[in-house]
Amino acid sequence: MVEKHLSSQFDADLRQLLGRLLAMGGMVELQMTRAVATLERFNPSVFEAIRDDEKQINIAEREIDELLEQVIARRQPAARDFRLLMATSKCIGNLERAADEARQVAKRARRIDEQRELGFLRTPEVLKAGQLASDLLHRALDAFARMDTNAANQVMQDDRAIDEEFRAFTTRMVPFMSDNPRMISMALDYMFVAKAIERVGDHATNIAEFVLYVVGGTDIRHAAGARLPQSNTV
Repeated sequence: MVEKHLSSQFDADLRQLLGRLLAMGGMVELQMTRAVATLERFNPSVFEAIRDDEKQINIAEREIDELLEQVIARRQPAARDFRLLMATSKCIGNLERAADEARQVAKRARRIDEQRELGFLRTPEVLKAGQLASDLLHRALDAFARMDTNAANQVMQDDRAIDEEFRAFTTRMVPFMSDNPRMISMALDYMFVAKAIERVGDHATNIAEFVLYVVGGTDIRHAAGARLPQSNTV
C-alpha cells in the first residue's frame, strides 16, 4: 500500500510504479497458466504466444527499471521509501526470471508432445505444483501491493507444498526410468519441468520476503527458518 507523502507527485510516481509492477506480474501469471496448460494438451499457438509475450515482459522490465532510476534521481528517497523502490526493482527481476521458467516449461512440453508415441506418463504432482506456483505468484504480488505481512508469511509457508510435490515426483521417477528405459528422455523432460515450476515458487517466495524488507527493514533472504512477523495489513 502506497503511503501518503507531502509531495503529491511522489505519490503519483509510486502509484505508477506499483501499477506497472502489477501489470507485469499479470503477464507472468498468464505465462505460467498457459505453460502448465500445455503440459495437459500441447497447443502450438499457445506455445508461440508464450514465446512472443516473453518479449513484452522483457520490455516491461526495462521500462520499469528506467522509471525507478528516474524516481530515485528526482526524489532521493530515504528509509522505507528507498526500501520500497529497491524491493520493486528486485521484484521485477524475479518476475522476469519466473517468465523464463514458464517459457522453459512450454519448451519442454513441446518436446514431451513429440514423444507421445513412446507411451504415457502420469504427472499429477507436476500439474498440481504448476497450479500451486501460479496461485502463489498471484498471492505474493497481492501481498506486495498491500504490504500485507500476514499474507506474505502465508506465501512463504505454502511454498513448501510445491517443494513436497517436486520431491514426490522426482522420487517416483527414479524407479520409473529404470523400469521404462524407452521413456527416460520424456521423464527427464518432466523433471526439468518440475524443477522450473519449483523455481517459480521460489520467485514468489522472494517477492513475499521483500514485504518484510520494506515494512521492517529486515532482509531475511537465505535465513533458515525465517518467518515474517504477524501483523495487520500495513
